[in-house]
Amino acid sequence: MKVPFVDLKAQHAALKEEVESAIMNVVADAAFVGGKYVAAFEEDFASYCGVSHAVGTSSGTSALQLALLAMGVGPGDEVITAANTFIATAEAISHTGARPVLVDMDRETYNISAAAVEEAITDKTKVLVPVHLYGQPADMDPILEIAKRRNLLVLEDAAQAQGARYKGRRCGSFGHAAAFSFYPAKNLGAYGDAGAVVTNDAGYVESIRLYMNHGRRSAHDHAVIGFNERLDGLQAAVLNAKLSALDEWNGLRREAASRYDSLLAGLDLETPKVLADAEHIYHLYVVRVKQRDDVRAALAAKDVATGIHYPVPVHLLDAYKELGYGRGSFPEAEGAADEIMSLPMFPHITEEQQQFVAACLEEIVGKKS
Repeated sequence: MKVPFVDLKAQHAALKEEVESAIMNVVADAAFVGGKYVAAFEEDFASYCGVSHAVGTSSGTSALQLALLAMGVGPGDEVITAANTFIATAEAISHTGARPVLVDMDRETYNISAAAVEEAITDKTKVLVPVHLYGQPADMDPILEIAKRRNLLVLEDAAQAQGARYKGRRCGSFGHAAAFSFYPAKNLGAYGDAGAVVTNDAGYVESIRLYMNHGRRSAHDHAVIGFNERLDGLQAAVLNAKLSALDEWNGLRREAASRYDSLLAGLDLETPKVLADAEHIYHLYVVRVKQRDDVRAALAAKDVATGIHYPVPVHLLDAYKELGYGRGSFPEAEGAADEIMSLPMFPHITEEQQQFVAACLEEIVGKKS
């Protein structure tokens, strides 16, 4: 049996008529940049997240950067975020001129450690950026308490957490703003790059819309040096067609995760630990195993695809040598990077596929002693 890491073709087939109709409507109306389809998605996604506003952007990375700029982040500022995240989180900070300050993760959940955040705060700190990694909400209560006490802003990196809940509320509704990615493989994925910022702050919305559209106040009146980071009409229409299925798909992911939990119980690996009061939506199902690279190679030989998210923490990337961190700076993140492995996970994965993955893993890693 061949088990892919993701299966976007199956997802498209499930909503083929709705998505293709949405695309043709945009084409018929020639509403390619801005317009009613973008506005409709923004309204619907804001409502879904439980906030007042959403602004569509060209990617999750641009959503992070635009939100930081709206928060007034710039040269001389520090922004605290996780060491074990995709480089986009740090890139967005760097492109504002601010300095990314990295902190270690919680060993159990892989999300940012609130205690480490507190220790990293200086008089230059302006924003905290917790990452809801793999689809599991970060433990927001202590982070929000720290931010309130230290007079800091909070920007949620919710790139992998579309629909996840913490204590009953959607990710994206806790911070001063949140950034989402709709890269095709995300739980809510476009047919190309796309993103959004959600917030309850109308001032942030005004600033983001200014920056994302060349700093334009009107046709030939540019107030600031901006960017071209708009969400296009085709992607907005695709996203809105898929939004109605998101909760169902997330539910299927949770069911698949529960099957993995049962199938892998007793094997010589660690399955995901879910934070109390969190509703994980399993963008990724990440296990931890010794001799990870050998295990991946053995699975690949059996036609089981896997991933690593992420094999090199941000502080050990060549791009961030100048931050001055080195190996040993964040031992939990570094230890995880050597052992984590993402198993096949998508809404339409079958029980038979999961049973095959589990049987292969049992043959490769064996039972716990």
